[in-house]
Amino acid sequence: MRFNALDKLEIIKIFFVHLHASNIKKREMDILKERILKDGKCLPGGILKVDSFVNHQMDPNLLKKEAIEFIRLFSDTKITKILTIEASGIAPSIIVGLLLDLPVVFAKKKTPSTMDNMYRTKIHSFTKQRDYNVVIAKEYLSPDDRVLFIDDFLAYGNAAKGIADICQQAGAELVGMGFIIEKAFQHGREVLENMGIRVESLAIVDSLDNCEIKLR
Repeated sequence: MRFNALDKLEIIKIFFVHLHASNIKKREMDILKERILKDGKCLPGGILKVDSFVNHQMDPNLLKKEAIEFIRLFSDTKITKILTIEASGIAPSIIVGLLLDLPVVFAKKKTPSTMDNMYRTKIHSFTKQRDYNVVIAKEYLSPDDRVLFIDDFLAYGNAAKGIADICQQAGAELVGMGFIIEKAFQHGREVLENMGIRVESLAIVDSLDNCEIKLR
C-alpha cells in the first residue's frame, strides 16, 4: 500500500504518541545537544563551528532524528513543500521531504544561465560577511504551496527573512521555519516572530561568551 504525505504524517503522529506514552527517559534531541557540547567549537565573533556533524561532515543518523523531530513539531500543520537555501540546509530538508513524501526546493545563491523566470531577493551572510542574490524558479513555488523552511542555523534571521520575502512574492503560505541550532543571543527568533512567522529550533544556544557553549 502506498501512503500519501498526509497518511505518513498521521502514522508518524501515532508513533510519537506511543513514544511519549512509554516514558522514554531520554529525548532524542538531547543527543544533538550532547554532540554540540562535545564536538562544537566556538570561534571569535559569536560563531559556533559544528562542521564535524552538521554542515560539512554530516551524521546521517542524527539528521534522521532531527528530521523526525521537525515533523513532530509541525505535525499540526498542512505542508505541501519543503524549502531551504543552499548549501547547509539541503541535507536535513531532503530527509524531511523524504519522510513526508514532499518535494524539496532550495534557493540558489547564484543565478543559473538556464533560469530566466525567477523570484529574487538579497540575503546577508553572517558567517561570510557578504551579500547574496538568492533565486528560486517561479515554476517551483506558487500560491498553492504551504511551505516549511528548514535550515541548519538561526542567528540574525537574515536568510530566513529572504526566504519569507520570496514566499511573499510567490503568494505561497509560509507555515513555519525549523532550525537545527538557534543562537538566541543574536535575536533572529524575535525578528521572525515579529513578522508573524512560527519558529521551532531543536537546540538553543544562549551564550558563547568566553568561548563557552551554553545551551538552554
